Amino acid sequence: MNNLTQFAAANQSIFGVLGIDWKLLLLQIVAFLVLVWLLGKYVYPWLMKSVDARKAAIEATLEAADEAKQTADKAEKEVARMLQQAREQAADIVTTAKDEAVAAVASAETKARQHAETIVANAQTEIQKNVSAAKRELYNQAIDLVAEATEKVTAGAVAKDSINDRIVTNALKETN
Repeated sequence: MNNLTQFAAANQSIFGVLGIDWKLLLLQIVAFLVLVWLLGKYVYPWLMKSVDARKAAIEATLEAADEAKQTADKAEKEVARMLQQAREQAADIVTTAKDEAVAAVASAETKARQHAETIVANAQTEIQKNVSAAKRELYNQAIDLVAEATEKVTAGAVAKDSINDRIVTNALKETN
């Protein structure tokens, strides 16, 4: 307590004991308030506008990025859908081409078979004609040979051609 009494006795103010000049403190408080008022009036609004503008620009960029992402997702889905359609169309085209190729081969085989059958039928008809012609020729030659042989054997005994022809025809009928 001794110190307190000395303090009171010295009749000094609390500011004096602490080493603070109250006039200087009051001047500093006024200067600080003027500085705060000036900063609040001119600097802080400009600074807040800059911060708000930067914030708005960042938000706009984020929104644009979200829109770009959504657009990219839609485009990716569209590309996937188009690729799937292209694959399906390609598979259909390949299937159709295979079916057409099989049909073309079958058609060609059928035409070739018909053409071959036509050629064989024509050849058989030609062969039949040739065989018939050869038989007639052989028949005529046989008649002539028999007629000559008969003529030589009979040595002219029967001179009529009709009798020769009848004899030869009967002989040929008997051999058939």
